[in-house]
Amino acid sequence: MKENHKSDFRKSCIKRLEFSSRFLKLYKDKKTVEKLEKFIELYNFKNILLYIPMDMEVNVLPLINKLRKKQINVFVPFMYKDSFKLVKYRLPLQKKRFGIREPNNSFCVHPKIDLAIVPVVGMDKEWKRIGFGKGMYDKFFYRLDYKPTIVFTQLTLCKANKTLSNKYDIQADFVITN
Repeated sequence: MKENHKSDFRKSCIKRLEFSSRFLKLYKDKKTVEKLEKFIELYNFKNILLYIPMDMEVNVLPLINKLRKKQINVFVPFMYKDSFKLVKYRLPLQKKRFGIREPNNSFCVHPKIDLAIVPVVGMDKEWKRIGFGKGMYDKFFYRLDYKPTIVFTQLTLCKANKTLSNKYDIQADFVITN
């Protein structure tokens, strides 16, 4: 039963995010990225997991470029089996499964990430992530042997007033939106 509520909530959040106008999205992207940048500077994070944005997610590409110029290590998800692994952000990006863009696979050993900036479709009452339903982020964080600071980001806050998550769903330490 809970899964049906979660699925319905996910669909309503996606509709809401898709409805944002082009102009409003650019403004929201800019404001959210500015907040993320200040947050990163405040805590002096050096190894950061970001993501390659899809249309309805906060466009963090300008942030990725700024961080790389500051010699901060930026990692992005690379889909691998039922989850993903971290790879260094680098060009060119190629469109893969689910329309997600990724850099080429790299086999480098990477340091622990101190910060993970994770896109969300919505959140439940417990501030746990509602994503696209594949569970890739949940599996990734479950398999880590440490816990980085987790920041959820979203163009428009979409939060349920009840618990929709499962015990394995990841929870935010912070939420940054416009």
